[in-house]
Amino acid sequence: MANVKEKLSLDTYKIGKETHLIVDQELCKKCSNKCCLWICPAGVYTQKETGEILVDFEACLECGTCLIACENGAIKWAYPKGGTGVQFKYG
Repeated sequence: MANVKEKLSLDTYKIGKETHLIVDQELCKKCSNKCCLWICPAGVYTQKETGEILVDFEACLECGTCLIACENGAIKWAYPKGGTGVQFKYG
């Protein structure tokens, strides 16, 4: 049976020019657990030494987990513009 990394390697991406994930840094500062850093299955979110959250939107799996998990509503999430984003393959 294939592991998660092997399954995710089957996915392809058509990367758009604009992000579909926006983090409100001021709201994010109020967060004590920063769940976006560990809940995203694609590891889209990282934190700089300054505390600012960086978003690697190109790797997003479009699952919406970050939107649901963010306690302060600091993440604005939408599907990428038409024709861009993740393309899942089954194999």
